Amino acid sequence: MIILASASPRRQELLSLICDDFTVKPADIDESVSDGGSIENIPELLALKKAGHIFNNLKNTRRGDIVIGCDTGVFIDGAMLGKPKDTADAHKMLRMLSGREHRVITGCAVLREGKTLSFSVTTRVQFYELSDVEIDEYISTGEPMDKAGAYGIQGRGALLVRGITGDFYNVVGLPVAALKRKLDEIVRE
Repeated sequence: MIILASASPRRQELLSLICDDFTVKPADIDESVSDGGSIENIPELLALKKAGHIFNNLKNTRRGDIVIGCDTGVFIDGAMLGKPKDTADAHKMLRMLSGREHRVITGCAVLREGKTLSFSVTTRVQFYELSDVEIDEYISTGEPMDKAGAYGIQGRGALLVRGITGDFYNVVGLPVAALKRKLDEIVRE
């Protein structure tokens, strides 16, 4: 059985491109990390923390069960932008991203009894220059409020994006091609 340690409907939809049969068990954990390393390692560390929490707290775990944890962050100016706290925070994030390039990093962890594989995928995203009116109109849709960096590239946020370099699905929240290869690898081992 494959278990996705995420409540994200976007991740669930993308995981269905890899496999039809999986269970969802969101990891309700403290998402702070005290690694002291690079801020860009945070998504992978959180993915490991989420997957580990679910794996270690599963009842009736069967040999061969696989748990997948994921976390996505938007990085600019040495900071990680998570989900906005409110509309003012969303406006601040979108203003920061306006007319500039940022990086979206998704960390993934795949756990199976006695095995752990983790990795990160980075995609570069370039935004158009945005007016305050454009930002406010986008925020009024409500779409930015549950997304890292305050935008969803798979929705109306696509109208803000000039271009990307890298994996589109990574920006949505799950690098499906890379994850498929890691799942194949952990099953073979």
